[in-house]
Amino acid sequence: MGLVIDIPAIQANWKTLAARAGSARAGAVVKADAYGLGAARVAPALYQAGARDFFVALAAEGRAIRPLLAEDARIFVLSGHMEGEDLQGLVPLLNSPEQFFRDRALRPRGAFGIQLDTGMNRLGLEAGEWAAIRAEALAAGPQLVMSHLACADEPDHAANAAQLAAFRQMTDGIAVPRSLAATGGILLGRDYHFDLVRPGVGLYGGEPFIEARPVVTLSLPVVQIRDVRPGESVGYGYSWTATRPSRVATVAAGYADGLTRALMRDGKLRLWAGDRSCPVIGRISMDLITVDVTDMPDPPAALEILNARQGVDAVAACGGTIGYEVLTSLGRRYPRTYL
Repeated sequence: MGLVIDIPAIQANWKTLAARAGSARAGAVVKADAYGLGAARVAPALYQAGARDFFVALAAEGRAIRPLLAEDARIFVLSGHMEGEDLQGLVPLLNSPEQFFRDRALRPRGAFGIQLDTGMNRLGLEAGEWAAIRAEALAAGPQLVMSHLACADEPDHAANAAQLAAFRQMTDGIAVPRSLAATGGILLGRDYHFDLVRPGVGLYGGEPFIEARPVVTLSLPVVQIRDVRPGESVGYGYSWTATRPSRVATVAAGYADGLTRALMRDGKLRLWAGDRSCPVIGRISMDLITVDVTDMPDPPAALEILNARQGVDAVAACGGTIGYEVLTSLGRRYPRTYL
């Protein structure tokens, strides 16, 4: 029972995506505690698989994994150089002229990268800003120049080609490794690969990498099973009422564990026992979920909400969200087992 994280599956997904990237070097995105799965375990495993370039959102995330990786591992910080941050052993990806000029006299040569905005309007130097500092920035020896695709999970979206063209216009001819593609960009093909790719959600079994090996199994212990008569209701707000003699199992998990109330939006969420499933009923509460097990003659001691049959994206669809949110919201109360 609890959260089972398949480390060999993460390594296999990295190797598959690295192979899809052709001659480009493959890094690994381990921000948000490796998408909620535990960067302290995941990052060293990815290093063992062959990754040498790691990406985190914040310097604190990088400092946490720096002692766990060999010296030849690079840890890039996507938020760049925030004022007052300790960046020792990390490589900030500078996002603005202010970040570039901040403490540049104290920054070791080459101890930075550059992030460019090619149309996402979120992070990175805009074209005019880049033009103004480009010569000085390149002379300082950045380790990487990168940008990020906004619509890579939609292969036919016009923004992909537009951002690719903008990135080329801003970077063609520079003698610095370039990176544009995360998981979705890798799948768009070689034009997007450049020198370094940054697989993220695909490592953890999420779309758009539909060939990914499943990584997470989450089983929830059954606390109690009760008989419910026709006309009786279950849970807060009496949102579900039995129309037949029913058996209802209560399992120990809820929105405090990352399983939000919104997952009941369309009423399609199910829990699993092997190849059999049963519908979640009523409202998801802070610590408990109720399930109609009437048609499951011998319910087991635990029921699965995440497994090979119902992955993070399938669960996310029930709540009108994405697999990233489900993964990164998994709570700390689950006992965790690493395979």
